[in-house]
Amino acid sequence: MATGEPAQTSVPIQDPGGLLERLERIREPLRVVRADGRFGVLPADGAALPPGTELVALLPALYPEWLGDRGFCEAHKVRFPYAVGEMANELTTTRMVVAAARAGFLGFFGAAGLTPQRLDAAITEIERELGTGPSAASWGSNLIHSPAEPSLEDAVVDVYLRRGVRRVSASAYMSLTPAVVRFAATGLGRDARGRVRRQNHLFAKISRPETARLFLSPAPKELLAALVAQQKLTAAEAELAATLPLAEDVTVEADSGGHTDNRPLGAIFPAVALVRDELALRHRYPRPIRLGAAGGLGTPAAVAAAFTLGASYVMTGSVNQAAVESGLGESGKRLLAQAGIADVAMAPSADMFEMGVKVQVLKRGTLFAPRAERLFALYEKHASLEALPEADRARLESEIFHAPLAAIWKETELFWSKREPAEVERAGRDPHHKMALVFRWYLGQASRWAIRDDAARRPDFQIWTGPAIGAFNDWVKGSFLEDLARRDVAQIGLNLLEGAAVVTRAQALRTAGVPVGPAAFAFRPRPLS
Repeated sequence: MATGEPAQTSVPIQDPGGLLERLERIREPLRVVRADGRFGVLPADGAALPPGTELVALLPALYPEWLGDRGFCEAHKVRFPYAVGEMANELTTTRMVVAAARAGFLGFFGAAGLTPQRLDAAITEIERELGTGPSAASWGSNLIHSPAEPSLEDAVVDVYLRRGVRRVSASAYMSLTPAVVRFAATGLGRDARGRVRRQNHLFAKISRPETARLFLSPAPKELLAALVAQQKLTAAEAELAATLPLAEDVTVEADSGGHTDNRPLGAIFPAVALVRDELALRHRYPRPIRLGAAGGLGTPAAVAAAFTLGASYVMTGSVNQAAVESGLGESGKRLLAQAGIADVAMAPSADMFEMGVKVQVLKRGTLFAPRAERLFALYEKHASLEALPEADRARLESEIFHAPLAAIWKETELFWSKREPAEVERAGRDPHHKMALVFRWYLGQASRWAIRDDAARRPDFQIWTGPAIGAFNDWVKGSFLEDLARRDVAQIGLNLLEGAAVVTRAQALRTAGVPVGPAAFAFRPRPLS
């Protein structure tokens, strides 16, 4: 204008429809104003306020990339503070990991249950697909606690160290093992300025404060000393490991699929944060420890709540299992797409059966959970297969195993003689352990039947999931993401993050006095790039 004065803006937006449209434009700063006793918004474009209008607050631009800890994105070379969690038996496939990395997320391959040979091949697939571009480092893999197979845990770490896998998510740990300590401590050194440099980044997925304490503390000196004596760590690496937390990224897992303690995120996250703060102060760690959030994250509001709790990043699981890149069979994906928040149950786990550990699985459309519970009840009541009452044995063979128990034992014996011969030797001495191995055959096969989409075994599908899948299904109903063919991992993640940013802005507007209304917290999915 000729006078050089800023132009006057239009009347503040105060109607619900206009407010909703404006708040979803999160990348534009907003002014919160009051006119005629009512709150409204105006663009923060430098224009003068209309007469009689009072400036109440200024909201800066908001990007989904900024919702978490930017240090997380810098450390792990990702665009978004968002991780696609590992789901065992390649449910999180190499294809899903690659798609996540290309979308700007951190993807973890579902390595649990695989042989070291298959894991090695999967790493090759991921590296080939990602090449040397910007997303080449934006991935990791899983290390699951294997108390019955410590040699397998060691072999998996051998693969990771040999292949240069720099990010590993450790899950289901109840105590520390030499393998997990070895991965975290290998490659520790100092840069030219004397700062400690990590070569390997360990993510610890935990659901209890006492387990968090293990990973938030320095590695035990006795474990470090033993690894040095075995020449699996250098003395310099062990010395530095004694001054650092074992993991600088700890994923607080709430009510999730698979291994879970079913704790609500609002209870467990603050409890772990207190442990983190206590140990950081006591040990005077040189860098902050990042806490991530997982479990129950099926809607934008849930993701926004996780970041509000202080999460540096979020990690999703159940919602990705029905994605097109998931390793789950099509029948299993359709079952997940029909699930509600109450359609889940706890059932004995295959890997920690004898310890009484349980996993959360889909209940609707499958009989796995009650059948697995029946097996555990019989295991607790009887000392051996031979001690089973004839009626129970006949029912097991006809309804669950579809074969004589003797035939199942032969198959089980062959499997363990190749994988971990000590298990067969123990079974020869301990009939109760033999019984556990036979029952674990069913538990282990049930997840693979779901992956293979074995029609004859559909009633026995074991599908790990938490209530987040039901919340997700409710959220996407009527949108393009209701269609399974369009549920790719990138669109799931981008919509959760975009929606979380919109919900975060809606709350900011509400705290500034703007009557945004319920619709502001109900972001609808849409195709995003």
